[in-house]
Amino acid sequence: MPRPSKSARVTRRSALPTAISSLLGLTFASGLALAQSASEIEFKQCVGNLQAKAVEQGISKQVVDDVLGQVRYQEKVIELDSKQPEFTQTFADYFGRRVTEDRVEKGREMLKEHRDILKRVERETGVPAHYLVAFWGLETNFGSYFGNMPIPASLTTLACDPRRSAYFTEELFAALKIIDAGDVQADNMQGSWAGAMGHVQFMPSVFLRHAVDADGDGRRDLWGSVPDAMASAGNFLKALGWVPGLRWGREVQLPDVFSYSLAGRDESYPVSEWKEFGVKDAFGRPLPNADVEASLLVPSGHRGPAFLVYQNFEIIMRWNRSEFYALAVGRLADRIAGAGPLQTPLPENELQLTRDKVRSMQSYLNMLGFEAGEADGVMGPATRKALSRFQRAEDMVADGYPTQEVLDAMDFDQIQRVQQDQQERAQRKQAKD
Repeated sequence: MPRPSKSARVTRRSALPTAISSLLGLTFASGLALAQSASEIEFKQCVGNLQAKAVEQGISKQVVDDVLGQVRYQEKVIELDSKQPEFTQTFADYFGRRVTEDRVEKGREMLKEHRDILKRVERETGVPAHYLVAFWGLETNFGSYFGNMPIPASLTTLACDPRRSAYFTEELFAALKIIDAGDVQADNMQGSWAGAMGHVQFMPSVFLRHAVDADGDGRRDLWGSVPDAMASAGNFLKALGWVPGLRWGREVQLPDVFSYSLAGRDESYPVSEWKEFGVKDAFGRPLPNADVEASLLVPSGHRGPAFLVYQNFEIIMRWNRSEFYALAVGRLADRIAGAGPLQTPLPENELQLTRDKVRSMQSYLNMLGFEAGEADGVMGPATRKALSRFQRAEDMVADGYPTQEVLDAMDFDQIQRVQQDQQERAQRKQAKD
């Protein structure tokens, strides 16, 4: 048989990688299709189980079949649920983006436009109108954006994910009960990827317990009825324990020499005692001799504004477990009611830390015995207390706030050296045994 020409041999060798690539591509595509098929089967099985449990919960079979029978897996929801922000947000950035002049002006317009229903809710619940409008502004910018995710499908997807299945299963059943009651049609039940809905972004379980029909049309409509939404928000805050006649807190001024170990929500003193500590109101005037319990927050450290917060601040935090959120609601409410901007401006160019950097800082503080708690990358109260103790040991202002100066004083390489030494000791011990 004659030997192939050189050009033919080259052509065959060139074609070989292409053929292999095509084969590998087909194999990968087949594997991906099988994985997707397996996931789809698992999701269908999960939905079937949820349908059976929903009927046991007393939800009508028609709603169960019509709604759960049509849901589709929402991959985007899982991505959003598992996604962690790369950077921790500073208070100046968070507050500055939310308590804006435009939002204050719009809030004042909403206060006038809906004065009748807002005053009615205030009489019935004890929650002042400007607070209701502030929540509304923070949650959906006064109804301008509710979210566009299909709530039943989103909650079903999350209920079938093992991370928080129990919680989202209960929220899914609550959503189905809302549909079953006729408050909203399934196709119109849209909101955030996590299931928050309507003008004030209630989760379905909160909707079931606290939503009310304020406009008398027979439905609790948190999407199309501002009266229902405002009355529901007031009803929820009243149930959480809102104290009528008490404000959320106030901006204050601290003396030049001050012990920041007093800061934090775990420390509480009467306003009259804060007055003795040298704390004044935002304009430098003496605080009243009041026995109202208050805690001090310095969310940007000693270079930024300081706040005394009262019991209603804790109620706001039961709506959303974020001090930044609660401060924004309180100050937005004040501004809507006529107050001016902060007297102590927000600091510029605040240090923005990655979660990994916060974890390293927490590990370093723990290694030195300052007990920052779990190294989770979150600047919580325990971390701030530990950082304050470190600052005090380094003769810095002990405000528990991370600055570049603080980070420069930390020997992060020491963590790696200690960890490496511990690993080597463990290996030697294992070899000896």
